[in-house]
Amino acid sequence: MLAFTFPGQGSQRPGMGRPWCDHESWELVDEASEVAGRDVGALLLDADADELKDTRNAKLTTFVSSLMVLDAVERLGIDANYCAGHSLGEYTALAATGALGFQEGVVLVAQRAAAMHDAGLAQPGTMAAVLGLDDDQVEVACDLADAEVWVANFNAPGQVVIAGSHDGVEAAGKHAKELGAKKVMPLPVSGAFHTVYMASARERLRDAIAVAAIRDAEIPVVSNVDAKAHDRGPEWTALLSAQLASPVRWKHCLQTLAALGVTEFAELGPGGVLTGMAKRSVEGARTISVATPEDLDKLLEWVGGGTPVIVQPEGEHLFGFERLVVSPAAGIFTPVSIAAGNVIDVGTVIGHVGEHEVRSPFRGALQSFIAVDTERVMPRQPIAWLRTD
Repeated sequence: MLAFTFPGQGSQRPGMGRPWCDHESWELVDEASEVAGRDVGALLLDADADELKDTRNAKLTTFVSSLMVLDAVERLGIDANYCAGHSLGEYTALAATGALGFQEGVVLVAQRAAAMHDAGLAQPGTMAAVLGLDDDQVEVACDLADAEVWVANFNAPGQVVIAGSHDGVEAAGKHAKELGAKKVMPLPVSGAFHTVYMASARERLRDAIAVAAIRDAEIPVVSNVDAKAHDRGPEWTALLSAQLASPVRWKHCLQTLAALGVTEFAELGPGGVLTGMAKRSVEGARTISVATPEDLDKLLEWVGGGTPVIVQPEGEHLFGFERLVVSPAAGIFTPVSIAAGNVIDVGTVIGHVGEHEVRSPFRGALQSFIAVDTERVMPRQPIAWLRTD
């Protein structure tokens, strides 16, 4: 059982798009620039660390670059059983499953970033990572501070993030050290994210989340708020709204995935922070981080348990008896009416992407459509899943 995980703000770094600029998946960057009305490519290629620290830049570039990596992975015919994302990465996870359209996701992420940026200006705050102290003791440190400071992220055993006023975070950090914390590290952020300091952003974003019209998806996403797997679109309106001012229960998300049978965790996007958290949170987990095109070959071997996986050019192979039908072009997908379980022949039209017909290169029983009606898809993005035995 495989889960894709997607990083949040803080994983961005200067030049993170440079290895991808000649890759086919770069076309998502151009599309995102058009939708956002900003040169996302320039941010991915040329922005320095200070420019990328701006919440409005960090969130947009991390979202787009993570989906660019996902697009490249899906071209290999690899898909996950579950998805999850840390904070902003939750939006990426929803886009990865098709619950949130790519264009809608770009718009929503940009709106979220602007709302959180403005909330940070209106009520300045900060965050710090507390290392080497149990969760409950970190909460005790926040209580002892007797100030506006709270736990914002439960990342992994011995790794908790606190957030609040500058004085509150400083005081809680001192108490944490007195209680046995090995280290307290200030984080370079512009606000106290995932606390009540984001209440104004939550109010501002509630309508935008509703407008995005998040759909049901076949691949569940584990929520930061309740650490439960969700596959029903309407549930995410409340979950994403609550996420802004609630702690990210990432450790609990990983443990939920493990309880669901996930043993393999592939982090897709810049950095590799979530990979380390998975190793610390799930005993025996197999992990890999995919951030550059060079990592794709490593992923193929990793998925194959160390044996190179051969991907055929006429379609996409999952296992010996499974096949993926992929999109011939970029555009809006419209499926034809074929019931799950029906056997289709080579050349059968299963839908359209814009004016292009989507024909199956295989004969087999249709298991399900992966792309949903009216979803915008990219070239070679998986459309449907067949069983050939």
